[in-house]
Amino acid sequence: MANPDEKPDLAQKPGSINPSYENDDDEEDLEEEEDDDLDEESEPAPPREKMAKLLSRMKSDAVPLRVHDVIVKGNTKTKEYLIEEELEAIKNATSMQEIIQAASVVNYKLQELECFDSVNITLDAGPPELPGTANVIIEVVETKSPLSGQIGTFTKGEAKSSSVEGSLKYKNFLGYGDLWDASLAYGFDRSAEVSAGVYLPRFKGLVSPLTVRVSLLSQDWLKFSSYKEQSFGLSLGLFSSKHHELGYNLAWRTLTDPSQMSSRSIRRQLGHDFLSSLKYTFRFDKRNSHLRPTRGYAFVSTTQIGGLAPDNRTLRFLRQELDLRFAVPFGFYRTALNFGVSSGVLCPLGRGFLSMSSSVPERFFLGGNISPVCHLGGPSALWGFKTRGLGPAEPRRQMSGSSSDENADPSERDFLGGDLAVSAFADLSFDLPLRWFREKGIHGHLFACAGSVAKLTENEYRNFSFAKVFGVFSKFFRRWHCFPNKSIPPRGELSVNYCYILKKFDHDHGKSGIQISLSAAS
Repeated sequence: MANPDEKPDLAQKPGSINPSYENDDDEEDLEEEEDDDLDEESEPAPPREKMAKLLSRMKSDAVPLRVHDVIVKGNTKTKEYLIEEELEAIKNATSMQEIIQAASVVNYKLQELECFDSVNITLDAGPPELPGTANVIIEVVETKSPLSGQIGTFTKGEAKSSSVEGSLKYKNFLGYGDLWDASLAYGFDRSAEVSAGVYLPRFKGLVSPLTVRVSLLSQDWLKFSSYKEQSFGLSLGLFSSKHHELGYNLAWRTLTDPSQMSSRSIRRQLGHDFLSSLKYTFRFDKRNSHLRPTRGYAFVSTTQIGGLAPDNRTLRFLRQELDLRFAVPFGFYRTALNFGVSSGVLCPLGRGFLSMSSSVPERFFLGGNISPVCHLGGPSALWGFKTRGLGPAEPRRQMSGSSSDENADPSERDFLGGDLAVSAFADLSFDLPLRWFREKGIHGHLFACAGSVAKLTENEYRNFSFAKVFGVFSKFFRRWHCFPNKSIPPRGELSVNYCYILKKFDHDHGKSGIQISLSAAS
């Protein structure tokens, strides 16, 4: 209530004390402006502005967010646990950045199962009563055509032979992401293989994929070592990760000589044997390419132990392979120096093992037109020499009183392989100056390699010397390489090489000259 004795403040405007109602238009304008300001404050910002603010915030700082629930849709046949096994990273994420990064990894892993035609991952707001949470919705579309097949012809450059191969695959038959396949291969060198197997990427209770495969294999080595090999076996892939691999092989193997011309050492190996072995591989590859590395390094170690069965016909041995690679860039024309050293040793197990004989199929053989740069996994490649073209050899049997004597060549020998193999190479690769060559993937090489095979068992270690081991050298003056198609990642290398052999033994199968070879990355 106002005090009548109090005087009004003369500094104030009269209207502020007793507003006038004569100017109604001005009052209405003020009310309209206030209403407009309220409307502007109540309208939400456009989605683009919200997204821009969110992205700006994500760049500067982590946005706290945790996953409340993961919802999987579309998996009518695939077991839900198979998908949930890949979601651990998303469930443990504590920020939006971590969730987005984990979602991209999960998307890749689910696509890698080859069970789905598409995978979509969506982030949705969590329950209103739980602020700072989100729901992850994973929608999958299972493949509509689980059955697939392919057929093709392949060339083995190391053996100068070709084969026709076909396979059938059925995906996700049991709903565990399982991949069933059957394959048939027939080579024009009279080799054949029939196999069937299953691959389980995530089976219950297993931390790594499981592979089971049954195979029937027939190989013809009559031209090189006067025997044919037939084996019926089972292989199990027990553990597999980025750097480690563990497998078990079980096989019943038979060696025969239809020509009856094999050497004495080969004849001693003919018959049946039983293979039960455990194989462990450690692989570390930091090269930027498997076909033409220009930087990085790689290392592979393979250990195989045979004799894991009580049968006395079981082959008992220890086989060790090592392979080390380096690639050093020079900084111009993609020039790089590749250097590699490979070695392998085979040792029978048992009392008096040095006087025992090792199994021929387990021995090391060098030669063949495959690139040592592309091949990683132990000594096998040596340019300039034919398949199984160097190392210990023995004259073949000469049949007296037979019509085959007229056509028999007394210089023909069976290559026996060795218990110790060493090879090394140096490769200088560079782009050619013309742009057309670079666009077609053609480049040049200067190359040198050396290698040898020696026998240690049957008391041959007494005659061992390093002069014999490094007694074979080959040198390449120039090579031209071509990747046939630049629009797809090349899986192999076509090369035209000129090779000059500096030294070899008389019975080695190697010659200087131009050679054409196909090599696949391994």
